[in-house]
Amino acid sequence: MNTEQTQKFKQALEEEKGVLESELKTVGRINPENSADWEPTPVLDADGQITDPNDLGTKFEEYEENTAILKPLEERYNAIKKALEKINSGNGFGICEVCGAKIETDRLEANPAAATCKTHM
Repeated sequence: MNTEQTQKFKQALEEEKGVLESELKTVGRINPENSADWEPTPVLDADGQITDPNDLGTKFEEYEENTAILKPLEERYNAIKKALEKINSGNGFGICEVCGAKIETDRLEANPAAATCKTHM
């Protein structure tokens, strides 16, 4: 893979990372003890409280929805961060983590964060 292709993939990854960060912030926050972990945020009133006990069920349901939304976004976000780290270190981007072969260009075009070749996807 040449430098121009790598830079194209890096730009696509950085753009998607920004979008994912924005989406993640709407349903969660970074775990202060583990920056690779996002936690769903509770849905509270404007004053940061659940003032009406009758709203508790609704708030819990919204929290569960945030959790369901957060998980796949977090997985994708972390895969993108890992791919960017490989690009920035110059070590391992575009190489299958299972067999060590080059990841097919069309696979990287479809998913620049791919960590495996087509055989091992």
